[in-house]
Amino acid sequence: MEEVKVVDLKDGTTAAFTAHQEVIEAKDGDISVPSAISGHQEVVETKDGTISVASAFAGHHEAVQDRDHKFLTKAVEEAYRGVDCGDGGPFGAVVVRNDEVVVSCHNLVLNQTDPTAHAEVTAIREACKKLNRIELSDCEIYASCEPCPMCFGAIHLSRIKRLVYGAKAEAAIAIGFDDFIADALRGTGFYQKANLEIKRADGNGAIIAEQVFEKTKEKFRLY
Repeated sequence: MEEVKVVDLKDGTTAAFTAHQEVIEAKDGDISVPSAISGHQEVVETKDGTISVASAFAGHHEAVQDRDHKFLTKAVEEAYRGVDCGDGGPFGAVVVRNDEVVVSCHNLVLNQTDPTAHAEVTAIREACKKLNRIELSDCEIYASCEPCPMCFGAIHLSRIKRLVYGAKAEAAIAIGFDDFIADALRGTGFYQKANLEIKRADGNGAIIAEQVFEKTKEKFRLY
């Protein structure tokens, strides 16, 4: 498995990149990470305090894997952004419809003084407002971490058709989040009964998502 590194850039942002990539500084002072995909390079820039995570999928891969990695990367970027802004814990979520991002959100528990303002719940609320409807049956959701029971319930109630998540709940538990979350739904058959496709990212996608917790654990405190 290719090693993925996460570094703190000079502008205070964070970037993840593979061993064959390097962080460069452009002439205008912006920080960027070249990404090798299908034999060519794409530059992902970080501007105004945003986070850029370089793609870790080099070479030719199935389109669905590359697509999932792209949207999961956005969710991971949101997780970093939420902590950097002081809005809440290191969790991000993106709702996608017809291959277009509907909303990209992060945890707002501290920002809104609301313990239910998790990234997935926030994303679903904002997507429903934007699309002006209460069901999202033609949408997918990408979460940086395995959803908690509340978030999974919101995903189910919104009729979202597909869930892709990065880190397992244990990655959050390891830095102090509630340990009941990982087992609340596992073994109950609820995942199997839910009318949606559930996929956990593997390989470098999972590594990048799990590294969020280690990289941000000193930057926030919920309680």
